[in-house]
Amino acid sequence: MQAEDLLAHSAQRLPDKVGLVAGDRRLTFAELDALANRVAHGLRQQGVGRGDRVAIFLENSVEAVISIFGALKAGGVFMPINPTTKAEKLAFVLNNSRAAALVTAGKQSHVLEEMKGRTPHLRTVLLSTPGGTERGHGFQVSALEDVTSREAWSGPPPTAGCIDVDLAALIYTSGSTGHPKGVMLTHLNIVSAATSITTYLENTPDDIVLNVLPLSFDYGLYQVLMAFKLGGTVVLERSFAYPHAVLDTLIRERVTGFPIVPTISAILLQLNLSAYNLSSLRYITNTGAALPTHHITELRRLLPQVRLYSMYGLTECKRVAYLPPDQVDSRPSSVGKAMPNVEVYLVAENGTRLDSGVGELVIRGSNVMKGYWEMPEETDRVLKPGPLPGERVLYSGDVFRMDEEGYLYFVGRKDEIIKTRGEKVSPREVENVLATLEGIAEAAVIGVPDRVLGQAVKAVVTVKPGSTLTEQHILRHCAQRLEDFMVPRSVEIRDALPQTSSGKIAKKALAV
Repeated sequence: MQAEDLLAHSAQRLPDKVGLVAGDRRLTFAELDALANRVAHGLRQQGVGRGDRVAIFLENSVEAVISIFGALKAGGVFMPINPTTKAEKLAFVLNNSRAAALVTAGKQSHVLEEMKGRTPHLRTVLLSTPGGTERGHGFQVSALEDVTSREAWSGPPPTAGCIDVDLAALIYTSGSTGHPKGVMLTHLNIVSAATSITTYLENTPDDIVLNVLPLSFDYGLYQVLMAFKLGGTVVLERSFAYPHAVLDTLIRERVTGFPIVPTISAILLQLNLSAYNLSSLRYITNTGAALPTHHITELRRLLPQVRLYSMYGLTECKRVAYLPPDQVDSRPSSVGKAMPNVEVYLVAENGTRLDSGVGELVIRGSNVMKGYWEMPEETDRVLKPGPLPGERVLYSGDVFRMDEEGYLYFVGRKDEIIKTRGEKVSPREVENVLATLEGIAEAAVIGVPDRVLGQAVKAVVTVKPGSTLTEQHILRHCAQRLEDFMVPRSVEIRDALPQTSSGKIAKKALAV
């Protein structure tokens, strides 16, 4: 199976079923497939073919979804890019990938102007409305609406001949060099991950998934891929900026699945959830960053009928582990065990494989990326020889504790572990304690340079409206619950914590 078949097969099986809801637009699988076919024909007409990169620079929308599948149907490699990306970074991604095509919105015309003459490989731009056709940028700019309105292009284009080991997606993620690096995902990677995740979530065609996460974030992207694989429905929102409106949509559309990140859970727990009829909701998932255990216990208390899945993954393999909902109450701080068709183990600093204890998590599976785009040294740093001859496995860079039953507990990124007074401090352990203090909305813990300690533990928090918490209150709370070397040396109370485009707390920005 190729990634584009996730849509095509549902269009064949369930042509008249609504597959996507976006605002006031409701499109069936047959309609989505026909629109994606037209985009594919339009790209082919502009010379886009097998292996060519197609950048999707759009907000969550119908146009973004059909462009992703249109790129795949043309034989191309889709590249979802966050719509808030500025011209300099966008130009870097387009040039680094040598993208042949770009699909973007008319309101992003100013970004095209700023990139004028800076993207020599870019041949064509499809511009969604509002916006017309323009020249003079060094590439052809056409209206996406003109492409999607061509009835003659409703059928699939001639096959590009892709096989499952060919690239399907190139997803740029933060790099240690200061420039983003492209994660190369094959058709096999995508279909394997989608199959494993929908298996443990027990998804069916009856599921209706509400997605407020950007499609440029793989967690958001896979909500569409997984739902389309089974013939489920995606309700696509652009963000969680208006929580009450989103919850109203959840109720109106009788949503069964709701993927969140910790910032969303923090907002949910500040609302009066009892005022909403959430009886249709079957499950909530979390990944991207670990939920504080206090958030888990509160969500379980407020929504006892909802199955809560704590999960762990990274862009380089999409997903790794999940905690079965029946284990959440007894192991709230665990992210569970490996998902179906994946094997994990820990290695010590000297490379020795561990059956339990603390070490770096290593992942085996058909979901593991092909590598970083044209970065062989970076690729070799994380893809290393595995236990079987000829294979390479993914070294996650994340430190976990594994108990004797095989359950995983996230400790921290190898480069985020705080070393203070000769001791190692897990930021998450301190964050979990902070989250139990009434009045704390969000918390992040970082290490800051200290001449005596090496690094000092610092907490940066936001508080709930009306809270009178002070630094002294917070430090006293930590001192009562943590070993002395783990207690923060300082606390900073802010109005908001910086976030990445995927909704995680941007810890590097806190250290500035």
